[in-house]
Amino acid sequence: MKLVIFGLSISSSWGNGHATLWRGLVRALGRRGWTVVFFERDLPYYAGARDLHEIEDGELILYGDWDEALPIARRHLADADVALVTSYCPDGIAASDLVLSSPRPLHVFYDLDTPVTLSVLDRGEATTYIGPRGLKDFDLVLSYTGGDALDALKSRLGARIVAPLYGHVDPCVHRPTAPAATYKADLSYIGTYAEDRQAGVEAFFLEPARRRPHLRFVIAGAQYPQDFPWADNVYFVRHLPPEEHPAFYSSSRLTLNVTRRAMAKTGWCPSGRLFEAASCGVPIVSDCWDGLEAFLEPGREILAAVTSDDVTDALDLTDAELRRIAEAARDRVLSCHTSEHRAADFEAIVNDVRSAAAGRAA
Repeated sequence: MKLVIFGLSISSSWGNGHATLWRGLVRALGRRGWTVVFFERDLPYYAGARDLHEIEDGELILYGDWDEALPIARRHLADADVALVTSYCPDGIAASDLVLSSPRPLHVFYDLDTPVTLSVLDRGEATTYIGPRGLKDFDLVLSYTGGDALDALKSRLGARIVAPLYGHVDPCVHRPTAPAATYKADLSYIGTYAEDRQAGVEAFFLEPARRRPHLRFVIAGAQYPQDFPWADNVYFVRHLPPEEHPAFYSSSRLTLNVTRRAMAKTGWCPSGRLFEAASCGVPIVSDCWDGLEAFLEPGREILAAVTSDDVTDALDLTDAELRRIAEAARDRVLSCHTSEHRAADFEAIVNDVRSAAAGRAA
């Protein structure tokens, strides 16, 4: 099977959560016999922090503008089995038009940012990656978010067949490793700066740091402003490439997950960071959102926080208590939430849709 993807970026993880997810999924699909071709516009801010240059058992195509990509894309679509366009693809509308005009492949749209998409529609605005006809012409719409968001994609954007394809982790990449003194933390946090996540960072990271001045708190991420309220016991890693994530997590006594406002409001939208941290064997404290318990069980596999007190209480747990939570979370993730599981899900969904289409045609 051949899959052609028009996406945001797989080559750079700088300020881009899509990259790590795609890398794990593409590797897992490759092990299942798929060939993947990924089209990515060569944007300067990603080029300056590029940490992947080729796809094993596939092809990464970097292009300067859509006119440059067009003839190459047509050639690959001519023998593709599945063609997929993602949210935040810089040329998402043009790529969708091309995919939908290609007769051979199954036409798929994958919204990795469904709550953001829906919030843009709530404001009466148009997205930069979905055209005026919405999603009604696609054979299949995948969503990183489940729950009510799946119905909203049908009712508001005309999607005909919708299925969730949640976050995941490649345990060959994210696994327990030797801690590094540079990343040593009592509480760590990985996340690109986002204004709509800042209240959570304040409550669940910065306030506990103020209350526990003798402890060490470490943030890794990009785009943090100069006026960010740093403290003497808060340390910053400006860019943490994916290959350093295991050492970062493994150097943490506890790590924090904070969900963007739109995603927390919608629910059923687990960050890939949850699964990465769990796979590395570090206990997690997370903000609360609908559906969390479907992925990790609060109190047994993850610690759920509503107030700053919940985080300081988590920091006060014994090492043995935190270790039990971390081990339970790792067991759950390895049995349910790996890239291999999601590749199998993707393959099953695609086969079901193709079979149904063939049946209708017959």
